[in-house]
This record gives sequence, C-alpha cells and structure tokens, in this order.
Amino acid sequence: AAVAAEARFISSAKGKGLFATKNIRKGEIVFVERPVVSSQFLWNALYNYRACDHCLRALETAEENAQRLLGKSSLVLPHPEQCSIRKDLHQQCPRCQVTYCSAECKQAALEQYHQVLCLGPSRDDPTHPLNKLQEAWRNMHYPPETSSIMLMARMVATVKQAKDKEWWIKAFSQFCNKTANEEEEIVHKLLGDKFKGQLELLRLLFTEALYDEYLSRWFTPEGFRSLFALVGTNGQGIGTSSLSQWVHACDALDLPMLQREELDAFIDQLYKDIEKESGEFLNCEGSGLYVLQSCCNHSCIPNAETSFPENNFLLHLTALEDIEAGEEICISYLDCCQRERSRHSRNKILRENYLFTCSCPKCLAQADDADVTSDEEEEGEGETDDAELEDEMTDV
Repeated sequence: AAVAAEARFISSAKGKGLFATKNIRKGEIVFVERPVVSSQFLWNALYNYRACDHCLRALETAEENAQRLLGKSSLVLPHPEQCSIRKDLHQQCPRCQVTYCSAECKQAALEQYHQVLCLGPSRDDPTHPLNKLQEAWRNMHYPPETSSIMLMARMVATVKQAKDKEWWIKAFSQFCNKTANEEEEIVHKLLGDKFKGQLELLRLLFTEALYDEYLSRWFTPEGFRSLFALVGTNGQGIGTSSLSQWVHACDALDLPMLQREELDAFIDQLYKDIEKESGEFLNCEGSGLYVLQSCCNHSCIPNAETSFPENNFLLHLTALEDIEAGEEICISYLDCCQRERSRHSRNKILRENYLFTCSCPKCLAQADDADVTSDEEEEGEGETDDAELEDEMTDV
C-alpha cells in the first residue's frame, strides 16, 4: 500500500512529526510498516507465549492458545476453520531450535541478525554470555514488560552482519535522541532506583556477549546509555494473538441469529474465564523500532491509531478521523482510561514516561483548569503511575 504520510522536522523542541501527503478518510489505512528490528519480551517468551522468533506471529492455534490461557486442555473451540495458524509452515533453526512461522522469516532472521545471535547447542547453557545477559535483564525488568535488552542485541547483531554497516547505523540514528539528562530519566524509568549499578552490570554483560570494534561507541557508558534510551523512547509495543484473530474471523461470519447469539455468548464467557485465570496477559508481546510510526507525536485527541491486525509485527496506522493533506497525524501515547482524566493527570503521566508536556488542542482548552487531580482520580492514581514506557499495547 502506498504511504499517505511523510516525516517532517517541526522544531528543535518538538523534533519530527508525521504529516498527511494527501486527504485521508476516516477508517483508511495511512500506512503499513515493518520494523527495522523487533524482539519478543523475555518473560513473555519464558511463560510459553509462543511466537515466531522473527515476526512475532503467534504460533499456537487459537484452541491451544485458549487452552493454555484457561489452564484447561479439554476446551474445544467452535469453527476451528477460522483459525489462521499454519503449523505445516513452521520451521526451526537447525542449530538452536528457535521457531519461525515460515521459511521466509527463518531466512530473513538469518540474513539480518541470527548468525551472530544463534546460541547453537548452548541454548540452555546458563553460562553462555547471551544467556547471562538475558537472565540479568529478566531480574531487573519484571512484567508488565515494556522493553527488551534483546532489541538492542539485535541492533548490534544487524550491524555486525551487514555488508553496508553505515547504512544501518544511519537507519538507527534517525530515531529520536534525547539529551544526557533525559537519557538518565528514561533509564531510571526502565530500571528503577538501583539503575546506575544495574546499567553498568548490563553494559558489561552486553559487552561480553556482543562487543564489536566497529561499534565500540555503543559499548562505552555514554553510548550504551544512549542506545538504551533510544529503545526506551522509540520502542513500540507489539501484541499478537491467534485467539483474537479467530475471534475477529468469527465476528465476520454470516450466521443465523440464534447461532450468532450463541457464538457471541461463548466468546464473551471465554474471555471472562481467561481473565480470571491469566489476568491481562493475553498476547504474545514484544517491541520494535518503526521509522515512520516513531515520528508520530502524541495528542490527547488522536486522529490515528496503531494496530497489528495481521497477527505479526506489521504495524497498521489507521485514521480515526478525516485528515486533510498537510495536517499532522497524531496517535495517543495514553490508553483510553488515561485519556479521560484531567489535563494535570494526563501530563503527569506524559512527563514521567515521555518527558514532555502536552499542548494538544484538548490540553490547551483545559489550560485554565485547576492543577489538582480530583478525588476519584486520586484513587486511580497509583494504577497509572508506571504507565507503559511504550505506546499503549495495541489490541490486536
């Protein structure tokens, strides 16, 4: 699909923004984008959320997915033909056995970064430098996860493997960079109060596992912190689920009214039961770096939203309103509940997680509102304090 938007520099304070290059209708897809690099979260993978090691496509059938989330192996889903998972296409790396959804993904991973990161027979060896790095990360960054050290590892491996190393370094350098003070804040947000010692430990393990002369700057304390902040600032959450794919397919079925009601009731109950068993962790989750999407600025009244309807890392940006040529395209970094809160509360979350104060039309219109959070907001305050450091995990 043709891209109906382009990135433009706005100002040194605001950086880049994304602007419509033609009139876009509400509901239209502005663009579909693949990440320059992506990676599944480490706890997510450890807890058997099985995803393609390259594109994050969910690998379980919808029925297996539901059985695992329910803790009930006897569950049978109706309309199994609506499940899009093709197990006959799945392939493994012959050396380390990580699984891919297709021969294409296996090949793409091998060509971009997997030669460097393949653990071969050391996959379960806790003393292997890459395993030590991943274990250290898991011990610092518990669910709900917002980032992964393996995203940075794949960046290094990509440059290491590349024939044209400068091209990739340039590709990574177009992501938003922060000042040293802002980088400190982002690292602090990702690693918590003990972060100075933790960051140094991660850097040493990262160096042991991946050091490369050509990228020596990335391994210095400053360079590593910048890399860390780049991923923290620009990483976009990715969520995939074969169950939600199946649900969408079932929603589209043309059924007699009684059957439709039965199916809807079954699905509603299924989600209620899963929530009791697995809480909010329904998806295979990871994050990726997207060149165009990362240029989208925030608005509390966004005119576009991101989603992953193809059950893999392909990001769809869809217009929520009619957008005119030349108009800025904005997404919201806050979830629906956070967007409904007072200007003061919204900006508290944005300041803590994204280091800026919002001046969208909604915030400007509410500029004279008192800078206090209302009582009912106070009660909900604790819940959003550690709002995702990444764009809201998009429902798939």
